[in-house]
Amino acid sequence: MRSAVLHETGQEKLEVLDDVEAVGFGPGKVKLRIRATGLCHSDVSAMSGVLPQPAPFIPGHEGAGEVVDVGDGVTGLSAGDRVLVCWLPACGDCPSCKRGQTQLCLAGFMNAGTPNFKRPGGDVFGFAGTGTFAEEVVVGAGCAVPIPDDVPFEVAALIGCGVTTGLGAAINTANVEAGSSVAVIGCGGVGISTIQGARVQGAAQIIAVDPVASRREAALRFGATEAVAPDELADAKQRITGGEGFDYVFEVVGKSATARTAYENTRRGGTLCVVGAGAMDDTFQINMFELFFDEKRILPSLFGGGDVLRSYERAIALWRAGRIDLESMITHRVRLDGVNDALDQMRTGESLRTCIEL
Repeated sequence: MRSAVLHETGQEKLEVLDDVEAVGFGPGKVKLRIRATGLCHSDVSAMSGVLPQPAPFIPGHEGAGEVVDVGDGVTGLSAGDRVLVCWLPACGDCPSCKRGQTQLCLAGFMNAGTPNFKRPGGDVFGFAGTGTFAEEVVVGAGCAVPIPDDVPFEVAALIGCGVTTGLGAAINTANVEAGSSVAVIGCGGVGISTIQGARVQGAAQIIAVDPVASRREAALRFGATEAVAPDELADAKQRITGGEGFDYVFEVVGKSATARTAYENTRRGGTLCVVGAGAMDDTFQINMFELFFDEKRILPSLFGGGDVLRSYERAIALWRAGRIDLESMITHRVRLDGVNDALDQMRTGESLRTCIEL
């Protein structure tokens, strides 16, 4: 089958190959035919080495498609079922799962170190144990979540990570209060979803902050009340909050510099929510006096900060009700030439009909 492969960490371009095979099928596993995949910034971070991932590997962890086959012991799934790919499935038995914090379950990470593809030249990994930039993939049964017939594969792929992460940050982790002021730093797919989550929660002002003009324009279409470049944030803070700072600031970039900016633009007693996935050697610093004196809540949010399956169901319900716009996100694109060129090649195939770039 065809797949888009990164040969070495640090390379900027993917190579589309037709000699890749999905492996590992057996008890407890399912084979999926991928019909749509999203490009999340985490894929790019893994390619650059910001996020740890063995190479060579096939990027992609936002995907949706059909079940091709099920292994022994798999229940609740059959060939032909429509599913989305959950890159971080819950085991149901670990302490995090038993506490109801299924997004902190480590079971899914255990699979990330096992190759689930191969080529004549050797093993190939799938990013985050999945690898949806391929026509087929073998994953654990818990990674295949059934979706209703009325949910398009393209929409389901987005819900698989970026939408769930952004909505959940605003709804689960920060629990944005109605009438509050919000700033979102970083307006890619996850940032746009965070904006939509803040709007669902009833925020009065939602300020989108991004250096890219096209992203700022998109943010306004998705519910931001104002969009500014980073160097305009100080003025927006003064105009909107009288210099006090925003009630909630979301960092959706994954860098200590933007996290520090987010902290400085959060009002005393407000909430800084860190959503971006950053590097292990990038340290966010805060002094002990300001930590004590400002009483700002610093809340990290992993995969939406709540039960993933319930978050999927909520996203579908909000989409059906017209409270969030997911179709328009499919055309919210940025250019990542080495990646987009490969996805354009993949898109011409019969199996992988659509790629979504965020």
